[in-house]
Amino acid sequence: MSPSSSTPANQALSQTLPSERVFALRDHAALWFSLGVGLLVMQVGAYLLPALSTQQAVLAIVLGSALGAGLLGWMAKIACDTGLSSAALMTHVYGRQFAKLPILLNLVQLIGWGTFELVVMRDASVAIARQAGGMVSTFWPVVMTLVWGGVIALLISGSMLKLVRQLIARVALPLVIASLLWLTWHFVGLAMEQGWHSLWHREGTGGMGWLPAMDLVIAMPISWLPLVADYARHGRDGRSALRGTWLGYAAANMWCYGLGVLVTLTLPSADLVTALLLAQGGLIALTLILIDEVDNAYGDTYSGAMAAHSIVPRWTLRRWGLALTLVCVLLALVLPMHSIEPFLLMLSSVFVPLFGVILGRLAWQSAPQRLSQAAQWLQDAHHTHWPAVLLWLSGVAFYHLLPSIAAEAGRSVPTLIVCFVLARWLPRTPASRV
Repeated sequence: MSPSSSTPANQALSQTLPSERVFALRDHAALWFSLGVGLLVMQVGAYLLPALSTQQAVLAIVLGSALGAGLLGWMAKIACDTGLSSAALMTHVYGRQFAKLPILLNLVQLIGWGTFELVVMRDASVAIARQAGGMVSTFWPVVMTLVWGGVIALLISGSMLKLVRQLIARVALPLVIASLLWLTWHFVGLAMEQGWHSLWHREGTGGMGWLPAMDLVIAMPISWLPLVADYARHGRDGRSALRGTWLGYAAANMWCYGLGVLVTLTLPSADLVTALLLAQGGLIALTLILIDEVDNAYGDTYSGAMAAHSIVPRWTLRRWGLALTLVCVLLALVLPMHSIEPFLLMLSSVFVPLFGVILGRLAWQSAPQRLSQAAQWLQDAHHTHWPAVLLWLSGVAFYHLLPSIAAEAGRSVPTLIVCFVLARWLPRTPASRV
């Protein structure tokens, strides 16, 4: 991640160098499958029950994952075609001065989610160790927070490209797939013992409609929309970026949501981490999943460094990454992160209409058009594009008003559709200079 002598001063607001376009379809798929796997995803999958029937939950998972990952893939293609990061795309669509607001909001949420990932890894590692008979001292949570923070700092000091192509694709991915296969085999066995037919035809208790449930599934891939361009810009071609991102994340999201539902069906009274630990070989499988969770925290930190670097380019990506890692560690030690999760989800809601507008503005151009115009976009981005800004702000209001207008319609999908369609007809010239 250290800039070379030929690297532009502001890497976040410059096109990717040809020498850095190294990701093939396999790299995109491996990265996004790995990022899609996580304990948090399984826990959210468990929230679908008992409100939904088993069949409704499975349908919501399949359709929501396919749609959400498709949006990620679409954004990945745009980023790969242009060679631009998330911060650069925001700058183009909203204007250089105003774009600092969504970039800063993105930085805040990335710090929040990076801290939350540290808490998840800390709590899970302590639970694993106590299950094995260790870590009974009250100081161990502090120690494990520092340990995981040190791991993130070590990774952020190296090359993101090498991390994805060598560590994630070749080492982490096979291990995490093996652990998911093992846990799936175990809990499918439990389901067969308890009566697969009765579990499959189990009715829901109500309280959550099918569309809000699909909205909950889509929430996870959409939460990655502000990050996907930071990685996809290093792809060799847009089609492989789209297919790899879509297939990789959709498969992981379906699998982890489905596993969360399966665990809840077979052990409805157990905590998810406890239930996984009780599985035969669960200690090893959960440990591998926990190790894979590191790339989620790394992804938040790396993209946070890109956002911060775009505003203050005097600091390198590496320096910003280390600083943000330190901030996340300190916050993980002092904040009750589980009570702050609703705030993070609320903050994430501003990015649904934000990227609905970005997709609506850029999705209609061909790959050669995007590539040839990308450099000019940033030169012309000093104006504030008020039509896009007003549409985004209206989209945020629409997102939060939807439950009172149509409670059963969900939020993310309607907001994305409205912003996407309206953005297509926005004026193409900037309205005023800030």
